[in-house]
Amino acid sequence: MADSIASITDEDAKLVTLARSSRARTGAVEGAAVRDDTGRTYAATTVALTSLELTALQSAVAAAVASGARGIEAAAVVTSAGELVEADLAVAAELGTDGALLHRADLAGVVVESVGL
Repeated sequence: MADSIASITDEDAKLVTLARSSRARTGAVEGAAVRDDTGRTYAATTVALTSLELTALQSAVAAAVASGARGIEAAAVVTSAGELVEADLAVAAELGTDGALLHRADLAGVVVESVGL
């Protein structure tokens, strides 16, 4: 399903903005942000170490879970990749609450795909 940032909720648009700013601040390949089941948000970027590799979404979800989150209401990934990777779909599906969406946005912040979890 393709959406523009103007057609997603304001709260989900904030996730795209957080993901974009995290990515831009660090120069990472991807940025991501999630909103947990209590409304708290977490932003992260790709981790590419010799001993540890995480997608930006895996990093954001790890931060949420480490802070006590039990579910994800929404998530956004900002990437130049043409599609969501299986690892992102899996981690989002595992914690996604009813009606949760995962948005993929391009580097300009335009949502090009939204997937229900």
